[in-house]
Amino acid sequence: MNEVKYILNHTQLQSKNIEATLKLLSEGATIPFISRYRKEATGGLDEVEIANIRDASLQYNKITDRQTTIKKAIEEQEALTDELRNKINACFDLNELEDLYLPYKKKRKTRAEAARQLGLEGLAKLIMSQGGQTPEDAAKRFVKDKVNDAEAALAGARDIIAEWINENSAVRSRLRKSYSNYSQLTSKVVKTKKEEAEKYRDYFDYSSSLKKCPSYRFLAIYRANKEGLLRMKVVVDEDHIFDFLHRYYVKGNSPMNEQIELAYEDAYKRLLHPALENEALSEKKTEADISAIKVFSDNLRQLLLAPPLGKRRILAIDPGFRTGCKVVCIDEAGELLTNATIFPHAPQRETDKAKSKIWQLVEAHKIDAIAIGNGTASRETEFMVKRIKFKTDIDIFVVSEDGASVYSASSIARQEFPDYDVTVRGAVSIGRRLMDPLAELVKIDPKSIGVGQYQHEVDQKLLKESLDDVVISAVNEVGVNLNTASPYLLSYVSGLGPQLAENIVEFRRENNGFSSRKQLKKVKRLGEKAFEQCAGFLRITDGKIPLDNSAVHPESYAAIEKMAKQLNMTVEDLIGNAEVLDSLKQSDFSYIDAFTFEDIIKELKKPGRDPRKKVKVLEFDSTVNTIDDLSVGKKLNGIVTNVTNFGAFVNIGIKENGLIHKSNLANTYVENPADYIKLHEHVTVEVIQLDVARKRIGLKRVE
Repeated sequence: MNEVKYILNHTQLQSKNIEATLKLLSEGATIPFISRYRKEATGGLDEVEIANIRDASLQYNKITDRQTTIKKAIEEQEALTDELRNKINACFDLNELEDLYLPYKKKRKTRAEAARQLGLEGLAKLIMSQGGQTPEDAAKRFVKDKVNDAEAALAGARDIIAEWINENSAVRSRLRKSYSNYSQLTSKVVKTKKEEAEKYRDYFDYSSSLKKCPSYRFLAIYRANKEGLLRMKVVVDEDHIFDFLHRYYVKGNSPMNEQIELAYEDAYKRLLHPALENEALSEKKTEADISAIKVFSDNLRQLLLAPPLGKRRILAIDPGFRTGCKVVCIDEAGELLTNATIFPHAPQRETDKAKSKIWQLVEAHKIDAIAIGNGTASRETEFMVKRIKFKTDIDIFVVSEDGASVYSASSIARQEFPDYDVTVRGAVSIGRRLMDPLAELVKIDPKSIGVGQYQHEVDQKLLKESLDDVVISAVNEVGVNLNTASPYLLSYVSGLGPQLAENIVEFRRENNGFSSRKQLKKVKRLGEKAFEQCAGFLRITDGKIPLDNSAVHPESYAAIEKMAKQLNMTVEDLIGNAEVLDSLKQSDFSYIDAFTFEDIIKELKKPGRDPRKKVKVLEFDSTVNTIDDLSVGKKLNGIVTNVTNFGAFVNIGIKENGLIHKSNLANTYVENPADYIKLHEHVTVEVIQLDVARKRIGLKRVE
């Protein structure tokens, strides 16, 4: 099977589109660039489809590399027949590939190998031939040297047969299907750790179809098993398996049948079951990882694309009780203007002094909006700030501070604010998140942002790759201001990276910014390929060329100029002229392909348009400050803070988040909560369950 056919089988995309995508990827094109500027070549594949082709290609290479390694190893043993070679070449399942290799794999000294060294392989063959001789009679001539009696000879022969059964690829394939489709996952609490395992109480005596077990449940059990609090097992119908093995191996009514039955029971319990149980758990773990990582990726994307307030002067507060609230003021560019610490809450209770200080800072620095972190003392701080009578209307926002502490202690924060401590840096991060969530959050390891589900249990390499894809996609979807973006934001632009980003910032500093995209070619080490990949995603406002502030790629500038000339207009006349642009037909401009024409028209209508929505203020219920103020039936406003496979967590203005289980998300069956609710969505909810002791709040969405 060649690469294209393998990918086609796994993606169901057209061969020509797969071939074009593979070619572009091999030439160093990035996924955002291909999906945005090479639609004609790929048939308009989106980022997800292109990523699927890339991943399937990587898996294909992994399999073919393993095929080569296995064939070489068997060939060195002079055991590679044409039939076996063809079987290996035709096998594209890694588990089945290992089954084919298993008989030839170098082993530590096994019971079967020990029996062979005692000369018992002949007896094993006699038993498997299932002739009319009794096992005892057959075993007599093998009683010699270290084989003391017939029973010892038969036991050794059964060990050899058990290994043959274990290494039979057809048997393993058949049993694998039983484990995959019909096995049960069970978990039981370790009796001596019942108290410690209380949070896993739902799984103290749990049983479910392994295949149908939801990923979040599996990962919870997996974590508890790893912590030594639960015991996890895969259970199958042994009678069904032994029936299959009997039919497969036992022929007729030979005196040898009992020996074969003993051998296959031993093979199953000692060799096959442990291996297939581990394999089934590993397969389920991979499936659960992919599901959990998708949830994390979807949430991260929504967080990165959260509505920005834009270039406004912001007063940001990192709230706290004993240590006070850190207050900072930042200008339209996110630069720190001043900082202070106030103590409006217990134990100091300097509320009036704190309110006066905030009022003064708002007036002195012409503040447009206030951002309050959503951590400890958030609600109390918001309540205090809303009681201040400012001269003008000041919008007050509660901002997620997940990951702010990670940023404040990072090398990036130290580089940005070398003269300030972590509390100031954290408050600045909160303010900047309101101004532009994407630009600020790219500085933080995505795993620290707090929108995942069992992220510490999943494959960390796969998690990092998936989250990196999300960040790159979000950055390039929004576009980046070439003259103001930080090096951390620039580094995620298609075709760039940390070093080229630093080189751009250095060039920008030395040349008082960029006046055109063409100047990128003067940046140190930024060659033609990098320019091709990055130029369309970089914006220049108020530059020499109006198209530089759009998502139109420079390679299309000449075509647009030709289009304008054909219409007896200038490019400047076309930009924003919806009436003219709506009247144009691609067939009148044959020098522009259909996909590019559609994108150009869309972009010329609203050049440089930010795809993100406008930020909105959410008003929490002023009568609810702690969980004790809640009651079943109470309706509240909230904001979604996390979406998982089992539901969504909602901030209702108190320390504890409530959970809308997926069964309470809609008046219909909900398989995937992400189809019904989004991160940062403003929702109205009703309290339907309340467990104050365990600090659990059950919610129902109210339409």
